[in-house]
Amino acid sequence: MSLISRHIEAAGIPTVVIGAARDIVEHCGVARYVFTDFPLGSPCGEPWDTDQQRAIFQMALDLLEEAEGPRTTREAGFRWRAGEDWKRLVFTAEQPWQDEATHAQWMARKEEYRQLRAAGRV
Repeated sequence: MSLISRHIEAAGIPTVVIGAARDIVEHCGVARYVFTDFPLGSPCGEPWDTDQQRAIFQMALDLLEEAEGPRTTREAGFRWRAGEDWKRLVFTAEQPWQDEATHAQWMARKEEYRQLRAAGRV
């Protein structure tokens, strides 16, 4: 979504991205971003909570109007009602879906990337 937003902005159409995964979205350099600290798949609010969803959407419209410069991020400020256990499941160094061989290949590719980056090749 972030890259699509940048493409649309390049065509002269202003955009606002509403989403989680702040590090990824900000790295892509979107013009305007409303960050919701919610599980992936629920950027606009909790299911069935129309008041919360309207408030987040209004934040996006306000940001479209009020942003003073590029790469503006606004935090929605809401907390996931069921707690933050979802973060423990998402933000983990372990990747239980990988077998040992897949994990070893992944780590080798990461190390290769680090070396290329240190050499200024990426």
